[in-house]
Amino acid sequence: MDKKNFCVIMAGGIGSRFWPLSRTRKPKQFLDILGIGKTLLQQTFERFAHIIPEENILIVSNEEYLDLILKQLPGIKPEQVLLEPMRRNTAPCIAYANYKIREIEPEANIVVAPSDHLIMKEADFLGVVEKGLEYIARNNALLTLGIQPSRPETGYGYIQINGNKDAIVVNESFREVKTFTEKPDLKMATLFLESGDFFWNSGIFFWSLKTISGAFKKYLSEVDSLFQEGIGTYNTSDEHDFIAKTYPKCKNISIDYGIMEKAENVYVLCADFGWSDLGTWGSLYDMSNKDKNSNAVQGKNVSLYDSTNCIINLPNDKLAVIQGLDDYIIVDSDNILLICRKDDEQKIKNFVNDIKLEKGENYI
Repeated sequence: MDKKNFCVIMAGGIGSRFWPLSRTRKPKQFLDILGIGKTLLQQTFERFAHIIPEENILIVSNEEYLDLILKQLPGIKPEQVLLEPMRRNTAPCIAYANYKIREIEPEANIVVAPSDHLIMKEADFLGVVEKGLEYIARNNALLTLGIQPSRPETGYGYIQINGNKDAIVVNESFREVKTFTEKPDLKMATLFLESGDFFWNSGIFFWSLKTISGAFKKYLSEVDSLFQEGIGTYNTSDEHDFIAKTYPKCKNISIDYGIMEKAENVYVLCADFGWSDLGTWGSLYDMSNKDKNSNAVQGKNVSLYDSTNCIINLPNDKLAVIQGLDDYIIVDSDNILLICRKDDEQKIKNFVNDIKLEKGENYI
């Protein structure tokens, strides 16, 4: 393995669209969402450990999840966990990781990835990651993975490529990025799919430390300068106190908006490896095994009658009889039961906000 290769796994989100299974005290990345005996974080770490030295894999998360991370990844050292005192989106957490890596390996090449993605074809994915790391090691490029779209998806952002779309070889072609587009409506998503030059934005990035550091200085200097003040404290006993003072001063901004949409040296590797960001119950349903009536069921004591196209997640000791439902989400977790139409799953975040106001934090 190349000792200059590093991986930054972002694991600080709260996964509110997977409520009520995903809660503030234990978000979805720390759950066995797929029912396979491993959490999403464990799967992500083990996946990258095939090609990146384990000691070079860093986890960025909220400080309240330190014990969860160390319990689920017992082989890592506490100094591999970067603890945010508050959530400030992806740009500050990446800037923090950059300066921490700088003290270890100034010539580092880095892949940044979320902790909660599903990868169906792991061998293909690892091959793509190796290609990406080789590319940014040779080129002054900010690289992202664009996923070959299979449907007009309204829940993902899109990347438009420059150049001849017909010459693209999936998992091989590096292209200059023309535009980034936020989540479109169905009509626009359909046009994107038909055009052939739009790809889903995976949120997985590659860059050399030198390239991303230069981009921060040019496009997010106000964030970069804050972390630059901490040079000499990273990987020491003073790091925690410095970060505690610095984070509240940081702008709340994503790496996409802060740098990727502004920079000129942005490229995309067009890929297909069975990817889903597992952002919603509907995306989990799409990836799950289903019974003869197209129901995806987790729970050993669920009896279904005249019910189709549902995703059901219940504790194994909960007996449930469900009759006459089509296309519903049904989730029982601790003291909460959710029953919601799959078509309305984007409203779950609204439900969570309403309950927080009406019932308090105990249910969130």
